[in-house]
Amino acid sequence: MNGPITILGAGVMGLSIAAELTRRGVECVIHDPQGPPDAHCCSWWAGGMLAPFCEAESAGDTVIRLGQEAAGWWQGMGAKLHRTGTLVLALARDHTELDRFARLTRNHELLNAKDIAELEPELEARFQRGLFYRSESHLTPRQALHALQQRAQDHGVLIQTEAALDISTGLVVDARGFAARDRLVDLRGVRGEMLVIRCPELQLTRTIRLLHPRIPLYIVPRGDGVYMLGATMLETGAKTCVTARAAIEMLSAAYALHPAFAEAEILEMGADARPAFPDNLPHLRRRGSRLFANGLYRHGYLLAPAVARMAADHIMTGQIPELMDEHNP
Repeated sequence: MNGPITILGAGVMGLSIAAELTRRGVECVIHDPQGPPDAHCCSWWAGGMLAPFCEAESAGDTVIRLGQEAAGWWQGMGAKLHRTGTLVLALARDHTELDRFARLTRNHELLNAKDIAELEPELEARFQRGLFYRSESHLTPRQALHALQQRAQDHGVLIQTEAALDISTGLVVDARGFAARDRLVDLRGVRGEMLVIRCPELQLTRTIRLLHPRIPLYIVPRGDGVYMLGATMLETGAKTCVTARAAIEMLSAAYALHPAFAEAEILEMGADARPAFPDNLPHLRRRGSRLFANGLYRHGYLLAPAVARMAADHIMTGQIPELMDEHNP
């Protein structure tokens, strides 16, 4: 390799690839006009759920299999993991949704009201049935991004912000997410919206998914009574603020989980467009001296480690990895 490899994009994909390259001894530099990871990154607004078995409800075997690499990889990179599992619940009127979710997924335990109360005492007598995915975990995305950034700095990787960038020579890894739609015509945006709230009256300890036929909700604890709420999946690349409808629906669902959320303080709202290909799987594409790594969809922290590993393997050996899209250059 002649000179350092240039990585475009300082989000979860770009930083993960930098981590994989540097531990193979490869010199690289990251370029992002907006600087280190912050609110401009789609991955800044993520839930951080490492839940491959729950994802089977709407994803295929590839996501489940590759997603099982994520927890160990993130822990090795300095991210703080919460290995408390995922609790899936539904209101009594929506038990058919719980049955459907159980049929489509595996590696879960069936819970009754007593089991639920033992896992989450705050939910005692509120739910009669549930599913528990004991092996799943979650992380705090911003802490994980900062851990990757610190690791990059420790290995001498700079994040450059110059507007003009000479990439006429050497290999370029394009990990710009939805911004790469200027070169990837089949890349689309899938909008996600989130709220961060503080409700110190509740002390939930694990990710909870509340099923609903129209507005499924996930709640991820951030510690000290702070929770991230997420739900929306809109087929649009528009990067606007959280809509009133989305906020009302998420807060209503949270209230249905526990009435104490009615008194929660809203700390933050955020929205962004997640990059997705037509099959909702990430892909690597090689066009001359540019390698595209994109399409993480809603599986950013779950699949970034596997995609980064494959990208680094391809760069080092030329091998064609599983996610290389040879038929759509």
